[in-house]
Amino acid sequence: MRKLKLEMQVSIDGFTADANGDTGWMTWNWGEPWRWDEALRRHHEELTASADTLLLSRVMAEEGFYAHWQQVAEQPGDARNAFARQIVAMRKVVFTHTLPQSRWPDTVLAKGDLVEEVMHLKRQPGKDMLAYGGPAFASALAAAGLIDEFHFLVNPAVLGNGRGMLKDIGGAIPLRLVDARPFSCGVVLLHYARPE
Repeated sequence: MRKLKLEMQVSIDGFTADANGDTGWMTWNWGEPWRWDEALRRHHEELTASADTLLLSRVMAEEGFYAHWQQVAEQPGDARNAFARQIVAMRKVVFTHTLPQSRWPDTVLAKGDLVEEVMHLKRQPGKDMLAYGGPAFASALAAAGLIDEFHFLVNPAVLGNGRGMLKDIGGAIPLRLVDARPFSCGVVLLHYARPE
């Protein structure tokens, strides 16, 4: 069965955005310039290459995810181009109860029960899957026990309050440390997996 990997950028105190939803404190908040160092970029591209399916929340899909990465993929001189081409080429599954049909290429909508939909995807052949989305989507996946690996990119910032990365997950999730690696840009990777 293939794995579901969650990748999230967070502050040192565990927030994904400040109280107003701003992410300008991130070392790189997905825009230009790409301020990650070369080693972190390589890690991120390798993680993306380990998957062939991307799970997205409806909110992320509707906030311009597709248009943004398609535009970057069409600019060979952009440092984010290799990552963008990987994202554009992946099969994408958008989890929604409100969209009547997909408006994006290479995308299907998952409208059923979250656990059933993800378990169906896990049983399909192929590479692993990545999940991108905000705290609500990540929390729903975590609470249902669907995430096999957590890849937290801890940014050198303390917010004090804001949008927490995982909340209302129904209790502790035991994890084992796979990797902890600092990068010269100040980001620290914390890679955890479920115990075997």
